[in-house]
Amino acid sequence: MTEHTPDWYPDPGGTHQLRYFDGTNWTDHVSDHGRQSQDPLVNAGAVPTTGMTADKIQSQVADKAGVQPSFAGGGTMFTEPVLVVNQKAKILEINTEYAVYDQHGTQIGAIRQVGQSGLKKAARVLTSLDQFMTHSLQLVDTAGVVQLTVTRPAKFMKSKVQVADAAGNPVGTIVQKNVIGKIRFSLQTAAGEIGTLNGENWRAWNFNLRDNQGNEVARITKTWEGLAKTMFTTADNYVLQIHRPLEDPLRSLVVASAVSVDLALKQDSRGLG
Repeated sequence: MTEHTPDWYPDPGGTHQLRYFDGTNWTDHVSDHGRQSQDPLVNAGAVPTTGMTADKIQSQVADKAGVQPSFAGGGTMFTEPVLVVNQKAKILEINTEYAVYDQHGTQIGAIRQVGQSGLKKAARVLTSLDQFMTHSLQLVDTAGVVQLTVTRPAKFMKSKVQVADAAGNPVGTIVQKNVIGKIRFSLQTAAGEIGTLNGENWRAWNFNLRDNQGNEVARITKTWEGLAKTMFTTADNYVLQIHRPLEDPLRSLVVASAVSVDLALKQDSRGLG
C-alpha cells in the first residue's frame, strides 16, 4: 500500500470502520463512529483465491459467457473490460470469498466478507436467518488494499446495497425494485438514478446494466460450472463485460454490481449461500 499517503482508511481486517495507515504499514490505531482505540491487525492483506487456471478462466469467458472484450484493459478492476468473479467453492460457507480475474486468467483482485461475529457465523451454519442479517464485502486489489466496500443492511424482502469507495466515502446504492418476475435494480447516487441493473430471466442469472439514457453499458452472465459443483458447494461464478470505459460513480457501481446481485439475492434462495 505504499502508493497511499498516511491517513485513515477502511479497516482491511473488517473488524473496525477505519484503521490508520502510516504511509508504509497499517497501525494498531482504529476508529469506530469517531471513537479511536487500538487493536492489532490480524491477517493483513489476506487475498482469497480459487486456484483456477488461466485456460479455465479463458474458457469461462469465451465459451460459457460468449464474451468478446471491446477495449484494451488497464490491469485493475476499474479498467478491465472483462471481470471474471469466481466464488471460492466450499461445502459450508462461513465467510463469502471470491477471486477476480481478467479475461486472460490473471487474478487482479478479490472479494472478501468482513465484520462477521461468532454468532452470525453460527447462524449461517445452523439456521436460515442469515438472509435477514447485514452483510459486508470488501473488493480488494492483489495486495489486499480495499478498493470498494459493498454492504447489504439487514432486510426483509427487497435489498438495498450500499457502495463506498477506497476511503470509505459513499458512492451510491443499488436498490432492488421488485421481488416477482425479472428482478430489477436501480443504481442511485445522492443526485438520483444514474442507471439500472435488469434481470433477463426469472432465475436472476443474467443481467444487463444501462445508463440513465437507456444505453447498455455492461452485462453480467452467470456461468454454469457443472451439476456436481452446483449441488454440493456454494460457489457461484459470473462474468462482467463492460462495453466501454465508464466514469465514476457509474463505473464503481457497475463493478460493485458484479457481486451485489449475489449479495442481494443469494441468501434468499440458498440459506447457506
